[in-house]
Amino acid sequence: MALARCCNAPSFLFTTKRNTPAGTKLRYEVDTSGILPITSEVFKMFPDDMPYSKSQYKKCAVIGNGGIIKNTKCGKEIDSADFVFRCNIPPINEKYSADVGTKTDLVTINPSIITERFQKLEKWRRPFYEVLQNYENSSVVLPAFYNTRNTDVSFRVKYMLDDFESPQGVYFFHPQYLLNVQRFWAVQGVRAKRVSSGLMLVTAALEMCEEVHLYGFWAFPMNPSGIFITHHYYDNVKPRPGFHAMPHEIFNFIHMHTRGIINVHTGPCT
Repeated sequence: MALARCCNAPSFLFTTKRNTPAGTKLRYEVDTSGILPITSEVFKMFPDDMPYSKSQYKKCAVIGNGGIIKNTKCGKEIDSADFVFRCNIPPINEKYSADVGTKTDLVTINPSIITERFQKLEKWRRPFYEVLQNYENSSVVLPAFYNTRNTDVSFRVKYMLDDFESPQGVYFFHPQYLLNVQRFWAVQGVRAKRVSSGLMLVTAALEMCEEVHLYGFWAFPMNPSGIFITHHYYDNVKPRPGFHAMPHEIFNFIHMHTRGIINVHTGPCT
């Protein structure tokens, strides 16, 4: 499969002791002049190997945060998947769980969320810790090596969860993996400053899972029935323009759906 050749999520999705030995120099994804020496202090934060490489999951659900998932009652179906991916710590409380479910095996966090909502964890850390408790034992994944600004704040998440003796694993995307994913999708017509977190997770799921089901992925103000929907299922805040190429991503998903590669859910679950 082309993805295994270009990206190899089972070996390179996260930065590990195996793929990034101590003493190496890690090149950032976009700050190409930026290089992070892997000191023993940094090295000990990495897992020995990819935590998911051994088993392939049968049915995976990747949950986008689009308003299209509202009022679908897909929560039970989502929670029945063997592995559930979520993006950017979205709310999964009682108000939303009937539509979006609660099971989470892996959740991404964009460091900008920590900077804007939690003061970079430089002050009180408990509010952020309590948000993460909603995801119980799920792994937390951050793009620590996207640029030099992301590194310290991403490392703080690891320090904080270790200080609170949390069982949650904290992992950092491998910058070369993300670069390869970006190149892979550019060839498919998704030319953006950056692919979205959702597309990164869908790409990983395609390698890790036999069946990939997408919920909450949509980039248009109306659903397929022509009814207006909010941008996210929990608010109507629009994204920064020109950063992601969401319509191109969705067109690719629909194309893959028609070819039977993935299952895109855009209506209610029965």
